[in-house]
Amino acid sequence: MGIMKLSPNGSQRLYATYLGGNGQDQPHSLFCDPQGNLVIAGRTSSSNYPSTATFGKLGGYDIIISKLSADGSQLLGSARIGGSGDDGFNVWDSHRNGPNATVNNYGDDARSEVILDAANNIYLASCTQSKDFYTTGNAIQASLKGTQNAVLLKLSPDCSSVLYSSYFGGSGYDAGFVLALNPATSDIYMAGATTSSDIQGNTAGVIQPTFAGGRTDGFIAVFSNDGSVLKRFTYMGTSGVDLIFGIQFDKKGFPYVMGTTSASTTSGIFMPVNAAYSVHGAKQFVVKLQPDLSAKVYSTVFGTADANSPNISPVAFLVDRCENVYVSGWGQGFNPAFSLSGTLGMPVTNDAIQKTTDNQDFYFIVIRKDAASLLYGTFFGQAGPLAEHVDGGTSRYDQQGVIYQAICANCFGGTNPKPRWPVTPGAWCCSSGRTPSNGSGCNLGSLKIAFNFAGVGSSVKSLIDGKLDSTGCIPLTVNLRDTIRNAKTYIWKFGDGSPDTITTTTNVTHTYPNVGNYRVALIGIDSASCNISDTSYVTIIAKDNKANLSFTYSKVPPCASLEYAFTNTSTAPASKPFSNNSFVWDFGDGTRTAPQGLLPDQNHTFAAVGTYPVRLVLVDTNYCNFPDSVPVLLRVSPLVKAQFETPAQGCVPYTAVFNNTSLGGQTFSWDFGDPASGANNTSTDINPTHLYATAGTYTITLTAVDPNTCNVTSDTTFTIVVSDRPAASFTFTPLPPVENTPDIFTNTSSVDAIRFDWLFGDTNDTLHTTSRAPISHQYDETFTFHACLIAYNRAGCSDTACQDVPVIVSPRIDVPNAFTPLQNNNANKIYIRGFALGQIHFTIYNRLGQKVFETTDKTQGWDGRFKGVVQPMDVYAYTLEVQFTDGTHTTKKGDITLIR
Repeated sequence: MGIMKLSPNGSQRLYATYLGGNGQDQPHSLFCDPQGNLVIAGRTSSSNYPSTATFGKLGGYDIIISKLSADGSQLLGSARIGGSGDDGFNVWDSHRNGPNATVNNYGDDARSEVILDAANNIYLASCTQSKDFYTTGNAIQASLKGTQNAVLLKLSPDCSSVLYSSYFGGSGYDAGFVLALNPATSDIYMAGATTSSDIQGNTAGVIQPTFAGGRTDGFIAVFSNDGSVLKRFTYMGTSGVDLIFGIQFDKKGFPYVMGTTSASTTSGIFMPVNAAYSVHGAKQFVVKLQPDLSAKVYSTVFGTADANSPNISPVAFLVDRCENVYVSGWGQGFNPAFSLSGTLGMPVTNDAIQKTTDNQDFYFIVIRKDAASLLYGTFFGQAGPLAEHVDGGTSRYDQQGVIYQAICANCFGGTNPKPRWPVTPGAWCCSSGRTPSNGSGCNLGSLKIAFNFAGVGSSVKSLIDGKLDSTGCIPLTVNLRDTIRNAKTYIWKFGDGSPDTITTTTNVTHTYPNVGNYRVALIGIDSASCNISDTSYVTIIAKDNKANLSFTYSKVPPCASLEYAFTNTSTAPASKPFSNNSFVWDFGDGTRTAPQGLLPDQNHTFAAVGTYPVRLVLVDTNYCNFPDSVPVLLRVSPLVKAQFETPAQGCVPYTAVFNNTSLGGQTFSWDFGDPASGANNTSTDINPTHLYATAGTYTITLTAVDPNTCNVTSDTTFTIVVSDRPAASFTFTPLPPVENTPDIFTNTSSVDAIRFDWLFGDTNDTLHTTSRAPISHQYDETFTFHACLIAYNRAGCSDTACQDVPVIVSPRIDVPNAFTPLQNNNANKIYIRGFALGQIHFTIYNRLGQKVFETTDKTQGWDGRFKGVVQPMDVYAYTLEVQFTDGTHTTKKGDITLIR
């Protein structure tokens, strides 16, 4: 599997890593802990999947739960749980087969969900087909009852222990798709789908105690937090196909479920109740229940009116702090074996990101508290030819109502240029909206939308010495931050008797001079929001037992040796001496010692010449500065060899960055060959930088000294060339703008510029050219665009000039009435012509009513061919549907004469 982390605005890739082995590995669900570590749940068939703990008789597919550090560099824990059959694999492969049992959509074989509690314990809902799946002694069901049962798991934060594992189900197929913790009781609510009519549980007074008799029913099971007690159970279904794909709680402890049904929703359990907003006969449902599952508080349905089948396969669900409900999902078109009716006709609002659909886009909806009204609806996706979709698993909203959606996107089955997928400016991947621009296959799309309906929030985090932490040494200075940052006013209560602080800023600093435990409260206030205020808490622990960490090292003779001796010189407070397990040595080469005391000294032989980040790590939680460490970058080599890396060319003003790759070396001296820079011409930094203010050729000298090596001293030189930059500039006409008139851009850059990039500021691709000829560019909407020209000289140095370009464009559309496909002229294809064209659907028929051409790409014309053959001279009928960039629509019909 591939895991990637992007910056909050999507402009940077923070890390990307593979995770897996020699078989098939698939992630199903992700969840971050407060420290930013990532918990990944999924399945694997790899015999060598990286695991720190295994549970059960493994075979086939097994369930995996792995935890990555916040920077993606470390596997903090990884558990593999299973039996001899398939685990985490719902029924069969939905990528190759159609609906069956609890599989109703493409990707349903890979549904499961992982969540964390406040103590970072890990919970998972999934399924198993193994008769010998690993269970714990407190399991409510210790054996497989049918072909497939749901499973519920609870693991320790480091994935080292399975705290709870149990089958759950009956004699058919059962699958746990989703789960949530009741905020009032911490009870576990697991939901999913079942074909079993004989599931055992406490059904007294529940909303539906028996199976409804269709192919599948949804179900909800309530467990105590340790899993040992099955408190409640209910079916939720009809005589059709019913599945629950989401379960969430509001802050008062009321559960909400979301899913789909194939049955009529004008009666039965999914019939709208106490809901001002619903769509008659729609197949997606949201139900708010009493916590004991005894009754509906309200229920509603959304989608296309009187649909024959569900519109979408839902993949994310949220109830926000204002009790608004959010759902995301994708429409039909990827695998015809599944009967989704698609996104066409689903409700959108005037402020939608995308108001039209090709029937196979993603869809996002927000429904107001108590289903009072539709707050928001939008489509998102490219215009054909293959559907945006997911290959399994769940995505997630955060509590602020922001969706983090992973999408299998920008798919195309041919070799023509792909349709543009909506990529935002500055996105890490690409500016073109597609990668690559042609060929078959799909790309991974990442989508983040803030819907801004969740009200004011508060989420206080504490940082000590710049790191997320809540325990430290007095005097303890803590930086307290609100991570949501949408309140107008903040009240900070520090819990130490000091006065409250009221701010409009999102962070404060507070110092605790005395030992103690302090409960900090942050109240975020916005009187105009739906909830007015929100409160969050963090406990600060201040101690006075700091351990002072230090160590020394020396090379073990002879000078050619790669062995070093390390001496721990740390000191402990008099009242708390170090134990025999207070420290770990990390030698930076993958070797870590077991926990040990202050003594004995450690000798370590490095396997090869290199630079190693050696650390002495305090692992004893009894000290207030746990888990501090002392780092030393140790350069190991029998001979010191000075060497460094830096680009050979730069552009004025050029800040050169020097990467010191020397073998060995304890001290370093740099001469940057730039005497005009005065005292800045030299440095003793390990990896310095230097600003070259004028163009020229410069020779850099590095001298490395290491008395532990056999030669002691080494130096090296490298020459770089710093060049001047060109001057970019341009003019444009007409100004003021003229309606529906192309803008003419004239390049007036300096004569040394030889290559140019034009960025017109709209959705069209960048124009790369070596020509200085004027450029004509037609914009598609009325707007003031920010156009830029980047000019490059022969040295590759660049300069950028930008101007705001006002444009007036009014919607116009025309279709030529004749063309000559066999002629070598501009009339050998029939194209749509017009202004302000957004999305189009252009279809051409012959006189027999046979469709001979169809496109949703306004740049694609008909060359008169059908199945590779030029059609006879005749009159052909067309239909054209257009959405203009201002949101208006038009339809046009007419005739086209093909002349041969």
